[in-house]
Amino acid sequence: MRQDYLNEVKRPGQTVNPLFNFFGIKVIAISSAEAALELELRPEFIQGGGVTAGGVIATLADEAMAHAVLANLAPGESAATIEMNLRFLSPIKEGTLRAVARVVKKGRKVVTVVAEVRDYSDRALATAGASFIVLDK
Repeated sequence: MRQDYLNEVKRPGQTVNPLFNFFGIKVIAISSAEAALELELRPEFIQGGGVTAGGVIATLADEAMAHAVLANLAPGESAATIEMNLRFLSPIKEGTLRAVARVVKKGRKVVTVVAEVRDYSDRALATAGASFIVLDK
């Protein structure tokens, strides 16, 4: 099931991850080495201060980290975020975000992951770290 999901979520017009469709998140790559996702910013993502809401950036980072974890699980395993931290480095108002995540350590029950979110000029916008619990069937 997990591998079927990972194959399907990469396809244009996929239906296995409604959140990706809602936000407009595009899968660039998902492998055991890293997961990379992109998001074209829309005016609806701007908060009252005139820049992209932090929750939008956090969502992109969390999803990139989750997919890096999924690509490293054994058949029958799934995972859930149990903690996440995020440091905002620069504001952004428009353009495309890219989140790249990689697994730092995969234990039997907890996976540690990091991600960077950058814009297309390669400016660092945020860094994130998270722990995911590994769940059996």
